Amino acid sequence: MIKKLLVANRGEIAARVMRTARELGIPTVAVHSDADAELPFVGLAEEAVRLPGNAPADTYLRLEKIIDAARATGADAVHPGYGFLSENAGFARACADAGLLFVGPPPEAIAAMGDKLRAKRLMDSAGVPVLPGATVSDGTDLGEAGARVGFPLLVKAAFGGGGRGMRVVSEPGPDGTLLAEAVASARREAEAAFGDGTVFLERFLPDPRHVEVQIFGDTHGTVVHLFERECSIQRRYQKVVEESPSPAVDDELRDALGAAAVAAGKAIGYVGAGTVEFVLAATGEFYFLEVNTRLQVEHPVTELVTGLDLVELQLRVAEGEPLPAPVLEARIEGHAIEARLYAEDVPAGFLPATGTLHRFEVPELPGVRVDAGVADGSVVGPHYDPMLAKVIAYGRTRTDAARRLAGALAGARLHGVTTNRDLLVAILREPDFLAGRTDTGYLARARPVSDLCGYSHTNHSRARAAAAALASAAANRAAAPVLSGLPSGWRNVRSQPHRVDYTLGEQTFEVAYHFDRDRVWVAVNGEPLGESVRARGTSAEGVTLEVDGVSRRYRVATYGAGQVYVDGPDGAAAFTRVPRFGDPTAGTAAGSLLAPMPGGVLRVLAAVDDLVTEGQPLVVLEAMKMEHTVAAPGDGRVTELSVRPGDQVHTGQVLAVVSAEPVSTDAEPVSTDAEPVSTDAEPVSTDAEPVSAENS
Repeated sequence: MIKKLLVANRGEIAARVMRTARELGIPTVAVHSDADAELPFVGLAEEAVRLPGNAPADTYLRLEKIIDAARATGADAVHPGYGFLSENAGFARACADAGLLFVGPPPEAIAAMGDKLRAKRLMDSAGVPVLPGATVSDGTDLGEAGARVGFPLLVKAAFGGGGRGMRVVSEPGPDGTLLAEAVASARREAEAAFGDGTVFLERFLPDPRHVEVQIFGDTHGTVVHLFERECSIQRRYQKVVEESPSPAVDDELRDALGAAAVAAGKAIGYVGAGTVEFVLAATGEFYFLEVNTRLQVEHPVTELVTGLDLVELQLRVAEGEPLPAPVLEARIEGHAIEARLYAEDVPAGFLPATGTLHRFEVPELPGVRVDAGVADGSVVGPHYDPMLAKVIAYGRTRTDAARRLAGALAGARLHGVTTNRDLLVAILREPDFLAGRTDTGYLARARPVSDLCGYSHTNHSRARAAAAALASAAANRAAAPVLSGLPSGWRNVRSQPHRVDYTLGEQTFEVAYHFDRDRVWVAVNGEPLGESVRARGTSAEGVTLEVDGVSRRYRVATYGAGQVYVDGPDGAAAFTRVPRFGDPTAGTAAGSLLAPMPGGVLRVLAAVDDLVTEGQPLVVLEAMKMEHTVAAPGDGRVTELSVRPGDQVHTGQVLAVVSAEPVSTDAEPVSTDAEPVSTDAEPVSTDAEPVSAENS
């Protein structure tokens, strides 16, 4: 019997586990980094223990600190959530040695599946279909190994997941250079993310479906499956939209997938919740990918279609109970779809975003569930995975679920941090998705993401900019120290309109307006908003705009220095008000390379006075589990280098400057005696056990 449960994780999964534990009457303990001290999950626990620092290696990955926290609070069980230490066999053993109940599979099962090479061999012997592959060591002939596996192939980290340490190689390249570079890059990333740089080669199936099967085992030898989930829509090998059941799986294929998953679970003596992942070819053939020996991020869709609480089952199985009848007799009822709401800039290439969430509000609708790790006022920093929440919808049919989920996301008010909300709504309403025609190439194949999301269209943004300006006028009048009762937008120089400028990404919206009795004249960028425009209910919080007979209510919120958020039935926009008088010191030198996101400097690949060519990598950054290379914008000479390995940088910070002027060939050659760029930054500790990526 669990008396007190420590949750060794953060964010939405920590909150999720705590809610079920509370329903079962089990007190909980939270552990948190300094950056997470004010997040909601900390307040949900009866007790909380601070883990000094922010980096995962200093906090959530320090197994000795987690165990010390359990001892200090009298916790007798540990739930690892997903990511971090959840698939660390050493952590499971350390818990057992400390007398703590580990809510998860035995260490032996974790170790067997944590090593993907060993896992493939074990699955092959159990009769589970596997893809051709080859191990890679320092002495491996990559050319021969690549030819044996066949191209295209995937370089994969042997330990970990979540898309880290993975590279697709379509051909070996001249003298095998492309394959060698991919292996070296994957090794570096795997070493930094998991503490182990071992990689292997595996046959790559272009654009298959990604289908996984939920399994559950108890301590009495029973292993069952709880049907499949479709997880094909991905970016950077991380899932974006998941659903159950899969639209591509019929009853016969479901039985085959389930049988293979159960065979995999029995082969390793599985206990608790786990997931067996497969790639599904268009021909209907499927191949083993890996076993995630933990709860999955997307477990809510299985819960909604089966009516089971998987966290409750984890806790009961950990206490030694056999799987109950509702699990053994589970059926699929209806359809569920989950969307991962990330803090990221989609048009910029899915770059992670940071900031303060001024408002996080998803409407409460029938059939909609929100598993959130944030709330109003939460700070989203660069230290962890950028997922803010999971929004899940359930319906009688797949269409019902998609429609409900799109409506909930479209109606959400997400202020302060750039998110992928528009992309999610667009996917859920896109014809190919609604027809079930999805695979892992979905986001790259159909059409540009910018077109899919409507980022390239400005019609709706023009109306939102007008709404921002009118609400701003109302706020100014309400705050006026004198004559505050005058109508919003009134001015004594009637011949000239009010003017206010906003930016939205790289677009500028110049709004001009004036009121005329019961109507308002509005022009955006010199073009009238409509032949007939009326404004009703205008206040600092919003306005109803009637344009040529069509009325829409826009809600407006303003924060800090000119941040204006407009939410309407035609979407949302985050504007920045342009100051009337600009900053004369603004601007950067020509040829400046700016940090595209906040993060840490991993490597500096050039020195001052180096001659560089267009596209040559100069600085490598890491943030939110992602490695990003900043390259030279053109041929020239490095005239300034502002960072060193180990530095922390913010978005827009100048990293280096490359002179755009032609470099004379008569110049004296650059001395090769210059000291090389320092690589003395402290390496990622390899003393810790290999760890899994935070999310897969």
